Amino acid sequence: MNKQMDKGILAFGAYVPRLRLQRASVARAHAWFNPGLMGLGKGERAMANWDEDPITMAVEAARDCLGDFNRDQVTSIGLSSTSLPNSDRLNSGIVKEALNLSDATGAFDICGSLRAGTSALIQALAAAAGGQTNLCIASEKRRAQPGSEAELSNGDAAAAVLVGPGEPIARCLGSASISMDFVDHFRAAEKEFDYHWESRWIRDQGFNKIIPDAIRKALHDVGMPAGNIDHLLVPLTGKGIAEGIAKKTGIKVEAVRDPLGSSLGYAGAAHPLLMLADTLKKAKPGERILLVGFGQGCDVILLEVTQANEKLPPRLGVGGWLARRKPEENYIKYLAFNELIDIDRGMRAEADFKQPMTALFRNRKAVLGLVGGRCTKTGTVQFPKTDIGVNPNDRSVGSQEDYPLADRSARIMTYTADNLTYTPDPPAHYGMIEFDGGGRMMAEFVDADAEDIEVGKPVRMMFRIKNIDERRGFKKYFWKATPIK
Repeated sequence: MNKQMDKGILAFGAYVPRLRLQRASVARAHAWFNPGLMGLGKGERAMANWDEDPITMAVEAARDCLGDFNRDQVTSIGLSSTSLPNSDRLNSGIVKEALNLSDATGAFDICGSLRAGTSALIQALAAAAGGQTNLCIASEKRRAQPGSEAELSNGDAAAAVLVGPGEPIARCLGSASISMDFVDHFRAAEKEFDYHWESRWIRDQGFNKIIPDAIRKALHDVGMPAGNIDHLLVPLTGKGIAEGIAKKTGIKVEAVRDPLGSSLGYAGAAHPLLMLADTLKKAKPGERILLVGFGQGCDVILLEVTQANEKLPPRLGVGGWLARRKPEENYIKYLAFNELIDIDRGMRAEADFKQPMTALFRNRKAVLGLVGGRCTKTGTVQFPKTDIGVNPNDRSVGSQEDYPLADRSARIMTYTADNLTYTPDPPAHYGMIEFDGGGRMMAEFVDADAEDIEVGKPVRMMFRIKNIDERRGFKKYFWKATPIK
């Protein structure tokens, strides 16, 4: 057990997709074969849009976390997930580019277990002792076989925690880890879906033994009575599991926090950090948080909320994103968005989206970071940045400086709804937007219904998948605009 009093959490953020798949629609679709699923058909789960994946969700959670924080101070970022889209391309490196962080920023992918998020957080807290500021992100879009319980219980989401020196909003009192090859589920490298073992054995041998033992050890090593825990965060959405763990360890049952299962679902490696972000937004100074991560062992992190938490600038957090919901009852849409059925997309979808890697590298700041240019002579803002300025009264040459646009507000100037252009979610909405302070660009509109789009409407930029080179398996990312209600 390592006592860690000189470092802590500086900020937190989260992201939950707008769509909420209604579990009843899924259960009804499979009731002819497995009527038992109807017992799980209550509530809803977060469902990523077709152009969202663990990378895009990680970017949005990180933006929610960072806010106005000076990004030059970020030493490294770690992206934890069991569902990363690339096996041999640095997923966290794409996130680093989208956040417009310095090329000197370290980037790491952490995977292989559902407690990857908490394990990464423990390592980030340890690195903070050396003066490093780490952006710890966890993001999941876990695939589930149609008709399985996991299809109903999973949820797509991401969370981010900034750790480093400074005035922490939550101080780390200690952390502990137990590692063992307890295989409650697994997925081989060549398989699409997880294979799950018998649930009663997992509950009796895993949840009710491994987790309580780890909690008892952590509390004993740090010298803290179980009754002093104000918030118990157990990232397991099964009914009564967390309450049973609380009773076994002497923690008061009223300390158990909502596992978010009915409104979000289970977000795998991201779930502990999602619960932490949700709790930190509500916790009061002096309260103590015990965070659990479970997967081939158990992580336990003890935190104490400080006065600085009350001064943290507002952010959407888990609750803000959950409130931004759109119920989705179309189960076929879910299957199509997750490539679980192959629908006839028509001839307009027959295009080759091969990406010239040289062009992507040269233009990575513009494409991935949405960095435009500002003329240092005239003040004119433009996108993309070019050697020659666009000001008609002064075509200055070589006067452009980098001008990030992703976090600037913008408004719709023109728009159209196109039913001829191929898109996985027709019609295709796009138009011209203008940024506050200058700069215009053509943008696709996302997470919007027809009535949400009108001239003058404010929009927020969001990092999304632009298109997919299916022949070579390469995803192209860019920025899209979503109307602000």
